[in-house]
Amino acid sequence: MRVVLAEDLFLLRDGLVRMLEAHGFEIAAAVESGPELARALAELSPDVAVVDVRLPPTHTDEGLQCALAARRARPGLPVLVLSQHVEQLYARELLADGTGGIGYLLKDRVFDAEQFVDAVRRVAAGGTAMDPQVIQQLLSRGAGGDRPLARLTPREREVLELMAQGRSNAGIAAQLVVTERAVAKHTSNIFGKLGLEVSDDDNRRVLAVLAHLDRDR
Repeated sequence: MRVVLAEDLFLLRDGLVRMLEAHGFEIAAAVESGPELARALAELSPDVAVVDVRLPPTHTDEGLQCALAARRARPGLPVLVLSQHVEQLYARELLADGTGGIGYLLKDRVFDAEQFVDAVRRVAAGGTAMDPQVIQQLLSRGAGGDRPLARLTPREREVLELMAQGRSNAGIAAQLVVTERAVAKHTSNIFGKLGLEVSDDDNRRVLAVLAHLDRDR
């Protein structure tokens, strides 16, 4: 699996390269700036891009914008974005095209090798990997007053949070120590309360839920 990696901090970039190579990934390019990333994505056609949001020359959102441009040129290009802080605007931009193969993780997750590598693989396979802190903020900001999220029970909110992280019903059941049948019932209730169509496609349902949460804010 070929990876294009963009990170301007040398030590972190080198560490990510070593980590990914140790888990069987091929590093097609490891770059440190927006222009280098744009060229690498255009010329190398990687299986997945792992991209820091803020890159030189301006250290604003070059990484994200390069990734979005690459996805427009190659729809469905898997992109995992790394950020120092929760930036909901960036998460919304990444989700805006409504397709899979996307991820948004805080850089703290990088230090958990198993979790980070799992996220890269999930995104490369067309799935979704959203940072739990992003999901928690979306849930907390959308749960007041008469908003649909306010109608969810505490257990349904737990299921929704895990669903939005990209977990399957089996994964949610294992995490909450309940049966898959119970999870399926909670999922059905969640979709009903949020006005969403029920879907067995894990990635589509995650994107649908996240899109709805974004509108609900």
